Amino acid sequence: MIPKIRTGAGGTYGLIRYLYGPGKRDEHTDQHLVASWNNFAPDPGRNPRHTIAQLAAQLDQPVKAIGGRAPATTIWHCSVRADPGDRHLDDNDWATIARRIVHATGIAPEGDTAACRWVAVRHADDHIHIAATLVRQDGRLAGLSFDRRKAQAEARLIEKEYGLRQLNPGDGTAAKTPTSQERFKAERTARTETPRETLREAVRQAVAGAATEQEFFTRLHEAGLRVKIRHAPSGDVLGYNVALPGDRNRDSEPVWFAGSTLAPDLSLPRIRRRLDAGPTADTTSEPGNRSARLDRSAPARYRRDAAHVADRAAALLDGGDDEAAAQLVGAGELLDALAQTSPAATRTELRDAARAFERATRSHVRAENADIRALRSAARGIVHAGSALGRGEDGGATAMVLSTLVLVALAAARWHSARGHAQQATASRQAADHLRAAYRQAAATPMRTMREAGRALPQTDRHRHDTTIRNVLDNARRPSPPVREYDALAAVLAEAENAGHDPKALLEEAASWCELDTARSHDDVLVWRIRRIADLPANPQPPRKAPATTKNSAKPTRSAQRPAPPTPARSAVDPHHPTPRR
Repeated sequence: MIPKIRTGAGGTYGLIRYLYGPGKRDEHTDQHLVASWNNFAPDPGRNPRHTIAQLAAQLDQPVKAIGGRAPATTIWHCSVRADPGDRHLDDNDWATIARRIVHATGIAPEGDTAACRWVAVRHADDHIHIAATLVRQDGRLAGLSFDRRKAQAEARLIEKEYGLRQLNPGDGTAAKTPTSQERFKAERTARTETPRETLREAVRQAVAGAATEQEFFTRLHEAGLRVKIRHAPSGDVLGYNVALPGDRNRDSEPVWFAGSTLAPDLSLPRIRRRLDAGPTADTTSEPGNRSARLDRSAPARYRRDAAHVADRAAALLDGGDDEAAAQLVGAGELLDALAQTSPAATRTELRDAARAFERATRSHVRAENADIRALRSAARGIVHAGSALGRGEDGGATAMVLSTLVLVALAAARWHSARGHAQQATASRQAADHLRAAYRQAAATPMRTMREAGRALPQTDRHRHDTTIRNVLDNARRPSPPVREYDALAAVLAEAENAGHDPKALLEEAASWCELDTARSHDDVLVWRIRRIADLPANPQPPRKAPATTKNSAKPTRSAQRPAPPTPARSAVDPHHPTPRR
């Protein structure tokens, strides 16, 4: 159940006329009162002798009675909407809900006969509108404080008592949601989302890894946004506004949004704090630099670097310290960087992951001494490599960083849950689901290649690596090798061994990094960690096939054509020389 409060000036006639009218798309039906301040206010919907003007006049009477002492804001409007999956609520249910909301917010405390005048109008099955005036009947002004927060808290109690879908309580740090007018306008102009949502994502992507304020503003312009910078009389920059080209109001003027109205952390002062945390500008990685344009390995290299710093962020979040709050901001920038540089195969899921995780980056916990330069530098590298070479590569290097970011999102969910941040924890888990989907798309080809390589290993090598895996991971109860689940892991250990590394030491190091219990596939995570630690190519090479026999090849001798002697019986039961599964 979602209560949404708005305030306004003037009389209530326009609001009442809308509530009893047909709606903007004829969606209003059976308009009628379900409750009022005195239980017998005129109802234009059910009694033809009553008019909208009569009802509005009675609501406005206390405001007019005090004349010039009336406040600038006189109208209080709260819509209360049930979830589409909730059970049907009748007029009596909605009347009780309306009285609880006006009591909780201070509009009309129960038993206060001199409280503000209000009415609850129902014109659809799933919601009501409460309209009130903000002057009490005894001439005093309404004493509202934190009415939005109180309405939300009461809605959570109503959900529980009525058996409705229970939403997570918020902490006041969420971004402002689009208004109904903005949504209607988006539908009317055939937009898939409101300008507010589009601009919020564009500004987030512009700040991801930006080194200076000027670079941030340049990115906004390059993204095609209209930008208006606000200056003080001294010439100092105070803030900024952005607008979508073509989005205009009824006076044909651009519809501007200040950064702080898009999200609390997108105000210029909050963005400056991020910029002060680093990174510094590096001309060798700028999009206009020739060496950056020609370096085709840049996307993969920066994704490998990002995977390393993301692993460290996950470990800090699992440590549970409040200073880890800053890691959430850095991880959010990393997701925004990947979302804007990824090809079509993973772009949708990564954008959805970034949008979900955006809610997880804000809470009332402040990290005063945290260092997120590494995360911001990784985001900067990904953005610049992607803009220099088009979209970033989508394969082994992307799978490498995504497998780690899944663990970051899950660690964020645990961190928020430990502090009672229900909305942020839910957002983190949603981001993890989208990241898993993106990982499956990016990792499909490289993981298949590694599994094929693992199955093609000589039997003695495969047995040796499977034994190492079981010993290190303490999985003695698993079936005897070769185990299909170990195919990719065995392949990467063999590849690392050929490169001069100790397979057992590598696996022990990879398994010692932050916990794996919440990972859907331990082996996938370990595969990419080992490739990164051993500095193996992100995209593995397929196993070599045996050369085909040609007609000019030498024919085998008669002795070579004879069948091999039978294998000694003891090898069938010897655990050190097991028979391969068919």
